[in-house]
Amino acid sequence: MPAPRTPIHSGAEVWARVLIFTASALVILVISLALGVMGYHRFLGLSWIDALLNASMILTGMGPLDVPQTNAAKLFASAYALYSGAVYPAATALVLFPLVHRMLNLLHLARQDAD
Repeated sequence: MPAPRTPIHSGAEVWARVLIFTASALVILVISLALGVMGYHRFLGLSWIDALLNASMILTGMGPLDVPQTNAAKLFASAYALYSGAVYPAATALVLFPLVHRMLNLLHLARQDAD
C-alpha cells in the first residue's frame, strides 16, 4: 500500500526557506571570516586589511598570500585552512539544500503520477 501523498510546500514557502538557509550560511561565513582575520592579525602580525585578504583567500580555497614565519603562525594557518576546507562547502550546501529538496519533491511527485 503506497504512503499517503502529502502536499509539497508552496513557492513562497520554498523561497522563505531559501532566505533562511542563505542567511544561516552567511552568518557562518561571516563568523569564520572574522576568526580568520583575527588570527591572521594576531599570529602573522598582518594589518587588518591584509588579514582580511588572506582570510578571504583561504576561506574560499584560493590559498594564502603571505607565508607564515613563526611556528604559531604556521599552526594557525594550518588549522584555519583545514577548518575553511569544511566550512565553505558546508555553507554552499546550506544555500542549495532547499532548492535541491524542492526538486527532489517534484521529481518524486512526477514519478508517483506516472505510476
